[in-house]
Amino acid sequence: MKLRNQLLTLFVVFFSLVSCVDDLEVRSTDERFDDEESLYSQPGAYTKAMAGVYSNLVITGPNGPGSSNLGGIDAGFSQYMRVWWYLQNMTTDETVWSYEGDTGTRELNRAIWDGNNPFFRGFYSRVMFQVALCNEFLRQSTDSKLDQRNVSAEEREEIQKYREEARALRAMAYYHLMDTFGQAVLLTEQNQVGDAGQGANRQQLFDFVESELLEVIPNLYGPNQAPYGRVDQGFARMVLAKAYLNAQVYISQDKNQECIDVLTPMLGSYSLANNYLHNFTADNQLSPEMIFSVPSDGVRMQSYSAITVILNGQIGSLESNGVDFGMNAGGWGGALRVRKEFAQKFNGGQYNSDVRNTLIIGDRPIDIQDIGARGQGYIISKFSNKTSTGSNGSSQEFPDTDFPMFRLADAYLMYAEAQVRKDGSANSTTLGYVNALRTRANNPNNSLTASDVSLDFILDERARELYWEGHRRQDLIRFNKFTGGSYNWQWKGGVQSGVSLPTHFTVFPFH
Repeated sequence: MKLRNQLLTLFVVFFSLVSCVDDLEVRSTDERFDDEESLYSQPGAYTKAMAGVYSNLVITGPNGPGSSNLGGIDAGFSQYMRVWWYLQNMTTDETVWSYEGDTGTRELNRAIWDGNNPFFRGFYSRVMFQVALCNEFLRQSTDSKLDQRNVSAEEREEIQKYREEARALRAMAYYHLMDTFGQAVLLTEQNQVGDAGQGANRQQLFDFVESELLEVIPNLYGPNQAPYGRVDQGFARMVLAKAYLNAQVYISQDKNQECIDVLTPMLGSYSLANNYLHNFTADNQLSPEMIFSVPSDGVRMQSYSAITVILNGQIGSLESNGVDFGMNAGGWGGALRVRKEFAQKFNGGQYNSDVRNTLIIGDRPIDIQDIGARGQGYIISKFSNKTSTGSNGSSQEFPDTDFPMFRLADAYLMYAEAQVRKDGSANSTTLGYVNALRTRANNPNNSLTASDVSLDFILDERARELYWEGHRRQDLIRFNKFTGGSYNWQWKGGVQSGVSLPTHFTVFPFH
């Protein structure tokens, strides 16, 4: 807990010092530092600078949740993990946002967007700001800069670790852009500040992400060995495995064996949490399953992040059940519900005792006839701002719960999918992983055979295990069920019963 608290403090300290002039340039806003030499000559400057890189995943500005260091966009529309979550979940069968008067949400809900959606600009800008922060750190931490500033040998050793972490975080940023937009401006520390850079297509982005991660993995902390909240080999392997698993979509190449190869060395370094729901509590940093989480703190790091949206949004308009999750009773008044097709993933008696089934049904109809009718559609109770022992988080509005970006269950299911795609049927290793998840979930059908574990089963099992964790759109695209009409969900394409989407909807436009 001590390391986590130190990290949170550094986040706030550094983020109060910088802003983004444009998509490329990072400048100090503190009058004590007129130039970079003044800034980086301060004690602990490189640790604070690296904390600033991490903090871009969490907060949007130095002056509370409504502030932003990006100009021209609402803070909430550019919070890194929130918008990633919107794009990966709200556009699918997993969830619907009730308040369609909120700019841009109606188009995401109904998959009727165009290039003017503010969330597209917000996400691209925030991710490119992450690239700018990483690049600037790398420019300022070269051997020549460290020599010039008389940085000690002891400090240099840690700075070198930071440099590898910055490259890994930059690779993740480009992986996110590759996934969502299929193109981006590719910039590294070799580009001068203010350089407009060159546009890169998916193949070029894929090559960059792959080469960067392969190069840095040996130099990062070992899996599960980094101080809490910092990048390690497990993080880098997960990003690379995601790129490999989706390579058929990104670059029309089969990389399933590569996905298996990059996951295998890390799997033994983590273990499943005994209780599935302890991955989503206010002390989920204690879960042995977490590979990488985005930290939250209800007092010191308030932001309208993905976890803030989830925990306030999952509270029912009819139930006012926020106190059950350590939040204000009414939360955001039923902002989030699940669509019929997702709820049906838990149909059947075997899911009655499955702890992953957190649906709250009550007197609610399963169908959402009217998106604005917050009493229609089921709600969930997966996430909590209470600790695993039942204590409330530090705030009832902004949660302490960390966002679970990567966890072992996802790695197991990625391995399973890659192996079944490669070999045509599940082998004993895959069956072991899938049955372990079912046993942990208290699902009575936990002795599956190879014939049970088809690709369609894996897709549905990913939905049951990983819902609302930022994976669904990518999964549906990989299984050819996002566009076209082979799988429709309520309000897909703007029609209550759902309609086919054209193939160009697999990437988001950006004007």
